[in-house]
Amino acid sequence: MTTTESGRALREAAAVEPLGPGRYGVNLSQYYTVVGHPNGGYLQCVMASGALAAASEEGAHHLHATSITTNYVGAPDVGPAEVHTEVRRVGRGVSFVHVTLVQGGQISTESLVTLGTMHEDSASRYMDAVAPELAPLDECRQSTGSDEINIMRVVDSRLDPSCSGWWNGELSERGEVKGWMRLNDGDAVWNAWNVLFASDAMPPATFPLGSSGWVPTLQLTSYVRRIPTSEWLRARQWCVVIADGLVDERCELFDDRGELVASSSQLAMVRFPTGH
Repeated sequence: MTTTESGRALREAAAVEPLGPGRYGVNLSQYYTVVGHPNGGYLQCVMASGALAAASEEGAHHLHATSITTNYVGAPDVGPAEVHTEVRRVGRGVSFVHVTLVQGGQISTESLVTLGTMHEDSASRYMDAVAPELAPLDECRQSTGSDEINIMRVVDSRLDPSCSGWWNGELSERGEVKGWMRLNDGDAVWNAWNVLFASDAMPPATFPLGSSGWVPTLQLTSYVRRIPTSEWLRARQWCVVIADGLVDERCELFDDRGELVASSSQLAMVRFPTGH
């Protein structure tokens, strides 16, 4: 990887380095930003990295972050920051770690991370979620974002024609976006760790309803349920309710087997132009 591309690979951009007991350093990458600030899903990868490292130091053998609930107290800046960890419990099947992201002496992000181990050959006993029907890749519209949406440089998103009319100013009565998504960081395909980034990489489902581009996340919970087996994921994100300037939004991600690999739920602030 060239010097100019340093920080593009998610594995590097969300890596943590030990600084002392319960403390790790991280260099937040410009590639994973939206309007200058790190994306919420990217920050969950950072928090998962810290949690896995801290639990390992205390004897845990878990390989995956299976659940993360994150509060975005403030918006961190690109550049150096510290990850502080407190291992709450190391168990045989599950461990818990509290993680905070600190920058300039202030907590910007805090998470409670659940750790476990998933297996590639495990079978789902029950699944109610259904992968969305999507147009073929070559019929979908590539989401390029804008100069301010840097995450579009590391994720390839192709939106289904049925929910991309808002690009042309055609609004919908349904708050939903769906399409194909693959990691395009020059380093890896989807796995049980970086799929946390995918859980917050779709355009806001408020866009088809006419919202502005200002949709900052307050809280995000992501569950990883399966190890992805495909380069492309089928993604669907939709609004559950919008009221009092807040949106409750859900996301589901499926691999080529039709298996639900991850899902998320978030509460975000939202604005609509006058008259919408």
